[in-house]
Amino acid sequence: MNKSRIEAFSDGVIAIIITIMVLELKVPHEADIHTLLPLLPVFLSYVLSFVMIGIYWNNHHHMFHAVRHVRGGVLWANLHLLFWLSLMPFTTAWMGENHIESVPVAVYGFVLMMSGIAYYILARALIRLEGSESPIAIAFGKDRKGRISVAIYAAAIALAFLSPWIAIGCYVAVALIWLVPDRRVERVLLAAHPGQAPPER
Repeated sequence: MNKSRIEAFSDGVIAIIITIMVLELKVPHEADIHTLLPLLPVFLSYVLSFVMIGIYWNNHHHMFHAVRHVRGGVLWANLHLLFWLSLMPFTTAWMGENHIESVPVAVYGFVLMMSGIAYYILARALIRLEGSESPIAIAFGKDRKGRISVAIYAAAIALAFLSPWIAIGCYVAVALIWLVPDRRVERVLLAAHPGQAPPER
């Protein structure tokens, strides 16, 4: 099946997820600057989640740029990823409204961890479809970066009950690891087609 439809659908879902998150930022009724202070945890939660969703969108784009077509298994793997990402608005709002308490922070981390696992499953489904010698297989390799990220999320879930802010620090650390778009796909595609321009972002 042509991959363009799955890319368009995924882009639409991710756009809706971001829209729902920003709608959770409630406008204060007063015009005093001090009324914004209680909203700071909500805003910081939104910023972190916006960055996380942006990272998934960017790398999802790169990943599908490296494949030629999709099958039913890939569609379900993609829906699995979108399911966990669609929970981000809920966990983001819960964490922000409760001022970064242990349980909401741990649940937020669980959703991040499952999103990371779902992304890994999607990548493996695409590699099985394209073959072990395909550009995407070569680009991802053993995907140590993805595995390390999931391990950090798992540790952060436990650390949330010791100190929620340490857990938040772990989430930020993972975001920094992935903040620069994954260039493995670009390098492999350019190596295979030296005259090809880098994929648009």
